[in-house]
Amino acid sequence: MSTIRPARISKVLPDSIAAEIGFEAGDAIVAINGTPPRDLIDYQYLCADEVLELEVLDAAGKTHHLEIEKDYDEDLGLEFESALFDALIQCNNHCPFCFIDQQPPGKRSSLYFKDDDYRLSFLYGSYLTLTNLPEREWQRIEQMRLSPLYVSVHATEPEVRTRLLKNPRAGQILQQLKWFQARRLQIHAQVVVCPGINDGSHLEQTLRDLASFYTGEVSTVASVAVVPVGLTRFRPEQDELIPVTPEKAQEVISQVRSLSLEFRQKFGSSVVWLADEWFLIAGEELPSEAEYEEYPQIDNGVGSIRLFLKQFEQAARSLPTKISPKKKLTWVVGNAVEKAFQPILKQLNAVAGLQVNMRALSSDYWGQNISVTGLLTGHDLLLNLQGQDLGDGILLPNVMLKHGELIFLDDMSIEEVASKLGTKIFPVAGIEELINTCIA
Repeated sequence: MSTIRPARISKVLPDSIAAEIGFEAGDAIVAINGTPPRDLIDYQYLCADEVLELEVLDAAGKTHHLEIEKDYDEDLGLEFESALFDALIQCNNHCPFCFIDQQPPGKRSSLYFKDDDYRLSFLYGSYLTLTNLPEREWQRIEQMRLSPLYVSVHATEPEVRTRLLKNPRAGQILQQLKWFQARRLQIHAQVVVCPGINDGSHLEQTLRDLASFYTGEVSTVASVAVVPVGLTRFRPEQDELIPVTPEKAQEVISQVRSLSLEFRQKFGSSVVWLADEWFLIAGEELPSEAEYEEYPQIDNGVGSIRLFLKQFEQAARSLPTKISPKKKLTWVVGNAVEKAFQPILKQLNAVAGLQVNMRALSSDYWGQNISVTGLLTGHDLLLNLQGQDLGDGILLPNVMLKHGELIFLDDMSIEEVASKLGTKIFPVAGIEELINTCIA
């Protein structure tokens, strides 16, 4: 069993119980009511009680024992350096399309961690394969009702999934779904389509199998996202993979749409959705807003462009007719969304005194002709924008940056890129920041 480290505190929320007691960033929780928490899930579960006995290690290494009385379920007001206080559950598959294996060597070590951890799936919606869980972890999922989880299925036929994950345990997926079903626990599934391996009749079989779990009071499979395989120039040789062509994208769109229509008539829900990238690759119009229902797979790029356009339309009602002083900005996006974002560009440029120039780039770094915004790197910005008039600065969607850090996927920092381009870079998260940066 892996060692549990004390849970190191990164932030104490003001006016919280923890602030009142005198907790500080750098302190660490060793045990709650005698139990060392393994992760954020344990911490939240153990802290629900009304009386807590805490063993705390302060930043100087001194141990303190505290007793706290509070309302049931009242939060202490602590944030932690990491969600896991023991080791990350590592991936034991060898999927040829794994993005981590398609990166160049020599970058910082955190870029090469392959997590396949059900706890991160439950807390943050990251996808896992279920191939590496010992019995005690299955028991914990059941006991703590950790639902929904997000599962990379890719194929339900045992031999196809085993071939894709390069793992003999991968063939147990249907038994595992029955396990969730028996316990009334839910999953959201994803299928990464690799042409020639799990497409065509295999894809149909997978989607029909998954939809068969969309039944009963609690549907075991709550939604399915179908995503095109993404390849980079750093991918291993002999990986059997073929890029998705516009023709293949059109074929998958029509196949999945006809199945989702059938499911909608049968279940009252599409069950299965296509990632936006299929439509961008195929050069087809994005589905209407109604087709996305409640956007159950928004974090997987299913409907995110349509939702972005809708939210912009609503926010744009409060755009001023003119701004002063004048402002000129360069908006960098992936060339995959160039066409889709034209209505936004038009509305921004309708504001007198504001000029926004869109630069829709492909990623030379990853060796892609069509790129989504999130994969553009510092290298791509320097290659395409050096020596050009970028106006008062660059509007940079923060999906290009590593979580919470001002660093691109190629390890270049925003500071470094801004200095080489001789301009300011404004990272923007969402529509409000995009509009405010343009007009403020």
